[in-house]
Amino acid sequence: MADETLFEFLHMEIVSHVYKEQQSGKEVMDNKDRAASVSVLEGMGFRVGQGLIERLTKDSPSFKDELDIMKFVCKDFWTKVFRRQVDNLRTNHQGTYVLQDNKFALLTQLSSGKQYLDQAPKYLAFSCGVVRGALSNLGLDSVVTAEVAVMPSCKFQVVIQKL
Repeated sequence: MADETLFEFLHMEIVSHVYKEQQSGKEVMDNKDRAASVSVLEGMGFRVGQGLIERLTKDSPSFKDELDIMKFVCKDFWTKVFRRQVDNLRTNHQGTYVLQDNKFALLTQLSSGKQYLDQAPKYLAFSCGVVRGALSNLGLDSVVTAEVAVMPSCKFQVVIQKL
Protein backbone atom coordinates (compact mmCIF):
# COMPACT_ATOMS: atom_id res chain seq x y z
CA MET A 1 0.00 0.00 0.00
CA ALA A 2 2.77 2.45 0.89
CA ASP A 3 4.62 1.79 -2.36
CA GLU A 4 1.49 2.71 -4.36
CA THR A 5 1.25 6.04 -2.57
CA LEU A 6 4.94 6.74 -3.05
CA PHE A 7 4.72 5.95 -6.77
CA GLU A 8 1.66 8.19 -7.21
CA PHE A 9 3.38 11.03 -5.34
CA LEU A 10 6.60 10.59 -7.32
CA HIS A 11 4.61 10.60 -10.56
CA MET A 12 2.82 13.84 -9.65
CA GLU A 13 6.12 15.48 -8.69
CA ILE A 14 7.82 14.38 -11.92
CA VAL A 15 4.97 15.82 -13.97
CA SER A 16 5.10 19.05 -11.98
CA HIS A 17 8.89 19.30 -12.36
CA VAL A 18 8.86 18.69 -16.14
CA TYR A 19 6.16 21.31 -16.67
CA LYS A 20 7.95 23.86 -14.45
CA GLU A 21 11.21 23.28 -16.36
CA GLN A 22 9.48 23.95 -19.68
CA GLN A 23 7.77 27.06 -18.31
CA SER A 24 10.90 28.50 -16.65
CA GLY A 25 11.01 32.26 -17.12
CA LYS A 26 7.64 32.45 -18.93
CA GLU A 27 4.36 33.57 -17.46
CA VAL A 28 2.20 31.24 -19.55
CA MET A 29 3.06 27.99 -21.35
CA ASP A 30 2.24 27.86 -25.03
CA ASN A 31 1.26 24.73 -26.97
CA LYS A 32 4.87 24.13 -28.05
CA ASP A 33 6.02 24.03 -24.40
CA ARG A 34 3.15 21.71 -23.46
CA ALA A 35 3.99 19.39 -26.34
CA ALA A 36 7.65 19.35 -25.28
CA SER A 37 6.64 18.47 -21.70
CA VAL A 38 4.37 15.65 -22.89
CA SER A 39 7.20 14.37 -25.10
CA VAL A 40 9.67 14.33 -22.19
CA LEU A 41 7.20 12.48 -19.94
CA GLU A 42 6.32 10.01 -22.68
CA GLY A 43 10.02 9.35 -23.28
CA MET A 44 10.59 8.67 -19.59
CA GLY A 45 7.65 6.28 -19.57
CA PHE A 46 8.92 4.55 -22.71
CA ARG A 47 12.22 3.67 -21.05
CA VAL A 48 10.47 2.51 -17.86
CA GLY A 49 8.08 0.33 -19.89
CA GLN A 50 10.98 -1.28 -21.73
CA GLY A 51 12.73 -2.16 -18.48
CA LEU A 52 9.63 -3.44 -16.72
CA ILE A 53 8.49 -5.69 -19.55
CA GLU A 54 11.99 -7.11 -19.86
CA ARG A 55 11.87 -8.22 -16.23
CA LEU A 56 8.31 -9.55 -16.43
CA THR A 57 8.85 -11.65 -19.54
CA LYS A 58 12.31 -13.06 -18.89
CA ASP A 59 10.90 -16.43 -17.81
CA SER A 60 7.79 -16.40 -20.00
CA PRO A 61 7.33 -18.40 -23.18
CA SER A 62 7.12 -16.33 -26.36
CA PHE A 63 3.74 -14.99 -27.42
CA LYS A 64 1.71 -16.46 -30.28
CA ASP A 65 0.41 -13.25 -31.79
CA GLU A 66 -0.43 -9.60 -31.28
CA LEU A 67 -3.63 -10.33 -29.35
CA ASP A 68 -1.73 -12.63 -26.99
CA ILE A 69 0.72 -9.78 -26.27
CA MET A 70 -2.12 -7.34 -25.61
CA LYS A 71 -3.80 -9.78 -23.22
CA PHE A 72 -0.52 -10.12 -21.31
CA VAL A 73 -0.21 -6.33 -21.13
CA CYS A 74 -3.78 -5.96 -19.85
CA LYS A 75 -3.53 -8.66 -17.22
CA ASP A 76 -0.01 -9.22 -15.95
CA PHE A 77 1.81 -6.03 -16.95
CA TRP A 78 -1.01 -3.67 -15.92
CA THR A 79 -1.34 -5.46 -12.59
CA LYS A 80 2.37 -5.06 -11.84
CA VAL A 81 2.43 -1.39 -12.80
CA PHE A 82 -0.99 -0.10 -11.69
CA ARG A 83 -2.02 -2.78 -9.11
CA ARG A 84 -5.13 -3.89 -11.02
CA GLN A 85 -6.12 -5.37 -14.36
CA VAL A 86 -7.56 -3.38 -17.22
CA ASP A 87 -11.36 -3.38 -16.92
CA ASN A 88 -12.00 -3.87 -20.63
CA LEU A 89 -9.98 -4.71 -23.76
CA ARG A 90 -11.54 -4.17 -27.16
CA THR A 91 -10.11 -4.63 -30.62
CA ASN A 92 -11.16 -4.28 -34.23
CA HIS A 93 -8.77 -7.15 -35.16
CA GLN A 94 -6.94 -4.76 -37.48
CA GLY A 95 -4.29 -3.50 -35.09
CA THR A 96 -6.33 -1.11 -32.93
CA TYR A 97 -6.94 -1.88 -29.27
CA VAL A 98 -8.79 0.08 -26.61
CA LEU A 99 -7.85 -0.55 -22.97
CA GLN A 100 -10.34 0.83 -20.46
CA ASP A 101 -9.46 1.37 -16.81
CA ASN A 102 -12.40 2.68 -14.78
CA LYS A 103 -10.27 3.59 -11.74
CA PHE A 104 -6.94 4.54 -13.25
CA ALA A 105 -4.45 4.73 -10.38
CA LEU A 106 -2.68 7.92 -11.49
CA LEU A 107 -5.95 9.85 -11.79
CA THR A 108 -7.79 8.72 -8.65
CA GLN A 109 -5.87 11.14 -6.41
CA LEU A 110 -6.47 14.01 -8.82
CA SER A 111 -10.25 14.04 -8.90
CA SER A 112 -13.51 12.26 -9.46
CA GLY A 113 -15.86 13.79 -11.99
CA LYS A 114 -15.06 16.58 -14.44
CA GLN A 115 -13.43 19.16 -12.16
CA TYR A 116 -9.81 18.76 -13.36
CA LEU A 117 -10.52 17.16 -16.73
CA ASP A 118 -8.30 19.67 -18.56
CA GLN A 119 -5.32 18.64 -16.39
CA ALA A 120 -5.65 14.89 -17.07
CA PRO A 121 -3.58 14.66 -20.31
CA LYS A 122 -0.36 15.72 -18.64
CA TYR A 123 -0.77 12.98 -16.04
CA LEU A 124 -1.31 10.34 -18.74
CA ALA A 125 1.74 11.01 -20.94
CA PHE A 126 4.07 8.92 -18.75
CA SER A 127 1.61 5.99 -18.75
CA CYS A 128 1.24 6.11 -22.54
CA GLY A 129 5.02 5.91 -22.76
CA VAL A 130 5.12 2.94 -20.37
CA VAL A 131 2.68 1.00 -22.54
CA ARG A 132 4.44 1.99 -25.77
CA GLY A 133 7.84 1.00 -24.32
CA ALA A 134 6.53 -2.37 -23.17
CA LEU A 135 5.02 -3.10 -26.57
CA SER A 136 8.18 -1.96 -28.31
CA ASN A 137 10.28 -4.43 -26.33
CA LEU A 138 7.82 -7.17 -27.28
CA GLY A 139 8.31 -6.35 -30.97
CA LEU A 140 5.27 -4.17 -31.60
CA ASP A 141 5.76 -0.58 -32.76
CA SER A 142 2.71 1.38 -31.68
CA VAL A 143 1.09 4.73 -31.08
CA VAL A 144 -0.56 5.01 -27.66
CA THR A 145 -2.99 7.80 -26.80
CA ALA A 146 -5.23 8.30 -23.79
CA GLU A 147 -8.54 10.04 -23.32
CA VAL A 148 -10.58 10.86 -20.26
CA ALA A 149 -14.30 11.64 -20.33
CA VAL A 150 -14.95 11.39 -16.59
CA MET A 151 -12.19 10.98 -14.03
CA PRO A 152 -10.75 8.63 -12.86
CA SER A 153 -11.89 6.51 -15.83
CA CYS A 154 -9.45 6.41 -18.73
CA LYS A 155 -9.26 4.83 -22.19
CA PHE A 156 -5.92 4.05 -23.80
CA GLN A 157 -5.99 3.55 -27.54
CA VAL A 158 -3.15 1.45 -28.92
CA VAL A 159 -2.62 1.44 -32.68
CA ILE A 160 -0.09 -1.14 -33.80
CA GLN A 161 2.11 0.12 -36.65
CA LYS A 162 2.36 -2.41 -39.46
CA LEU A 163 5.79 -2.67 -41.06
